[in-house]
Amino acid sequence: MSGITSLHAHMPVQEKQPNTRAHQHQASAVEFEALVLAELLRAAGAGKPVTGFESGLGEDQFASFLVDAQARAIAARGGIGLAEMVMRASEKDGGAGHV
Repeated sequence: MSGITSLHAHMPVQEKQPNTRAHQHQASAVEFEALVLAELLRAAGAGKPVTGFESGLGEDQFASFLVDAQARAIAARGGIGLAEMVMRASEKDGGAGHV
């Protein structure tokens, strides 16, 4: 089994949900949280090599993809609560606010 295949075997299967406005708002809030988390991870040094070996341009570019994927995974599993706060604020506005 390849590394990619084994990785996908351990990832949870996402069920299809109805494409309602509330679901779209939730998805937008989670994506926003993922963007914020990615920036926080980058600021904390995630994706930087920990060894003294020189890294090339390709490593830097792919490290960015890794950080983005990690941030999306964190946000999809509940994150730090930012998406929930955005959703509550949206509900407080009567749903008029845009996420």
